Amino acid sequence: MTDSNARFDGSIPANYDRYLGPLLFEPYAADLVARLTLGPDARVVEVAAGTGILTRRLREQLPASATLVATDLNQPMLEYARGALPAGVAVDWRQADAVALPAEKGTINVVACQFGVMFFPDKPAAFGEARRVLRRGGTYAFNVWGALGANPLGRIAHETIATFFPTDPPDFYTVPFGFHDRGRIQTLLRNAAFTAIKCEVVKLEGVSPSARDAATGLVLGNPVLTAIQQRGTVKPEVVVDAIAAKLASEFGERDLRVPMEAQVWVGRAG
Repeated sequence: MTDSNARFDGSIPANYDRYLGPLLFEPYAADLVARLTLGPDARVVEVAAGTGILTRRLREQLPASATLVATDLNQPMLEYARGALPAGVAVDWRQADAVALPAEKGTINVVACQFGVMFFPDKPAAFGEARRVLRRGGTYAFNVWGALGANPLGRIAHETIATFFPTDPPDFYTVPFGFHDRGRIQTLLRNAAFTAIKCEVVKLEGVSPSARDAATGLVLGNPVLTAIQQRGTVKPEVVVDAIAAKLASEFGERDLRVPMEAQVWVGRAG
């Protein structure tokens, strides 16, 4: 289930983790983990683990006796995530599709996913697979970004990149910021036999040492880099410069603080 907008490889994982991890993902990872009940016998599966930002939070909060399987379709992301953890930390890393999780039916207490659902081509099948592996009463918890208009980092990156490609702009940012219709998501969850469905809009602040660091992550830390390189008409570094300038003009060059908005969803396996 891969396409160019979901392919995180090459130098992307390291830049994603270094520049976007603290800026975009750490704050929401802390929020998501705080919503979970993780007992000593918990069995947890993480979907679309990426570079392991949520994984690390989960493992820190889980009792030593609990198990954690972290999955991602992108092997380069998993390899980076595995290397970022100290040896001996108990995480079972598995390359797996969201529609084919490595767990038997009804054996998992929690399925968690941080900003991955938006990339699933077959969302009904992915939601159904989460329900399949969960025990009755188990928890499915995930977050998705709000609209571009509510997320200046994504909006500025998307709009600035488009100025370099008037006839064929990369569409990457329409994917992570394009799945936020609450009615649609609730219907998908209900159709997959989830109950007690809750959604909360969570507004947090993204923090980066500088506008340049943020711009570097927004260009070099996701598949928009591949799209820019494939077009071959502008160097990625030039795009970074332009985004950095725009961010600096709106939020300052140093100690960047930018509002973010996401939806956090929790459902119970019925």
